[in-house]
Amino acid sequence: MSNSSAPDVPEVQLFTDGACSGNPGPGGWAFILRHLTSGKEKEASGAERETTNNRMELMGVIRGLQTLKRPVAVELVTDSTYVGRGLTEWMPKWKANGWRRREKGRWAEVKNEDLWRRLDTLIGRHRVRFTHVRGHSGHPENERCDKLAVAAYQKFLKK
Repeated sequence: MSNSSAPDVPEVQLFTDGACSGNPGPGGWAFILRHLTSGKEKEASGAERETTNNRMELMGVIRGLQTLKRPVAVELVTDSTYVGRGLTEWMPKWKANGWRRREKGRWAEVKNEDLWRRLDTLIGRHRVRFTHVRGHSGHPENERCDKLAVAAYQKFLKK
């Protein structure tokens, strides 16, 4: 998952979340990027008219990592087990198998392969450590990202 050994001390924390109204349906992503030494933060969010929750979870991570201007040690904090397991367990196997996965004894496409490939390129530039937090458990940054992601897709809901 990283281009060297796991970072002992992250330089930045990247908090992310994705949300959907329906699955598929209108969806939003959000991130908060915090530089630990300076305490400076950047947050951003966006939305798509028709998407899935998993795609939005991935987009939050992708958009946050794209913001970084140089290689750094990153602690990625998210409530998405899909993102976490994808990064730590599944992606190395998918890559070894030509971006395919086993399903019912047969080779199948990797779902959201386009986003996983983008994420693979981005994490190759940084030293990324994944930290899972429970969603909707009062974690301040996770709650903030959820609010931003939901607010982002609200523009697509019919009034």
